Amino acid sequence: MPTDLILETEGLTKEFRGFLAVKDVSLRVRRGTIHALIGPNGAGKTTCFNLLTHFLTPTRGRITFNGREITGSTPAHIARLGLVRSFQISAVFPHLSVLENVRVALQRRRGRSFDFWRSERVLEGLDGRALELIEAVGLAAFAATPAVELPYGRKRALEIATTLALDPEMMLLDEPTAGMTHEDVERISALIRQVAANRTVLMVEHNLSVVANLSHSITVLARGEILAEGDYAAVSKNPDVIQAYMGSGHA
Repeated sequence: MPTDLILETEGLTKEFRGFLAVKDVSLRVRRGTIHALIGPNGAGKTTCFNLLTHFLTPTRGRITFNGREITGSTPAHIARLGLVRSFQISAVFPHLSVLENVRVALQRRRGRSFDFWRSERVLEGLDGRALELIEAVGLAAFAATPAVELPYGRKRALEIATTLALDPEMMLLDEPTAGMTHEDVERISALIRQVAANRTVLMVEHNLSVVANLSHSITVLARGEILAEGDYAAVSKNPDVIQAYMGSGHA
């Protein structure tokens, strides 16, 4: 794998009882970039994410992360290597406070089981880093708030904080702005740009303005196959993309 590539797939395919949900996808993500995976509903985007993190096992194909083949690895092992899927694997406990949630995620980073039985003094040793992460995602005023009481957009920010607690080299974000108000979309977009400053981000995103503003590279999927690749200017003018994706009115 060239050194500028952090993630690469070759011929990635997933078949469900004769239906090809993902077909021969060869994806290349450059280190230090924000790469968007877009396409119409049913294009295979979420299936691709599940294959990359091995929540689903590929029917065939191979996946390489940081020069190491991870095909067949467990989701936990892949996360320990530094490839973490946010929102699905983030531990957000509704009745724990924002601070407590991030502290639990930091415990996972240490490779320990949850230290609920440990002394308060030991757990408080994680508070400094937890508070740094909380401030970084704009939740300093909500540190003592139970997660269940957070507004939707703030809850997504907490999920990003718990993912950052694992110190991933690459983050996979699955529809990070779905269902958000315009204000929340702007806040989370700014947060994604901030956290991408020193890591790689691959995201599935329906909001095309977010894709246009954030992405360095875009891969368009349709019917499980790669339809086009490039920056937003090139992809948005591609006639096949316009027909399959833009013109459908769906993301």
